[in-house]
Amino acid sequence: QVQLVESGGGLVQAGGSLRLSCAASGRAFSSSTMGWFRQAPGKERDFVAAISRNIITTSYADSVKGRFTISRDNAKNTVYLQMNSLKPEDTAVYYCAATLRAINGLSGPNDFGSWGQGTLVTVSS
Repeated sequence: QVQLVESGGGLVQAGGSLRLSCAASGRAFSSSTMGWFRQAPGKERDFVAAISRNIITTSYADSVKGRFTISRDNAKNTVYLQMNSLKPEDTAVYYCAATLRAINGLSGPNDFGSWGQGTLVTVSS
């Protein structure tokens, strides 16, 4: 188990950029696949991106490919989500999540056992 705290959310105009950070505590961080999810009002929590424990493999939702980049710094126990060319439909609460499962075996939010409290991203048109 890891404890996760997100930061970096805020209000940005369409076309702008934000970088989210997720600070983790606990020994399991470097052994964990890390992910970002988002949940818009009245909608389900959707997968955004994931990164393997060894940083080699990443995965993205089709809706963010080419615009978002996930990265991690295992020395700092931190995972990042760089979001560029933001659109109003990117507005949501963004959650950081961790799992001890390998990235290739993941199917959705239920595969992740540790979650942060979320950070709100609002993109104005």
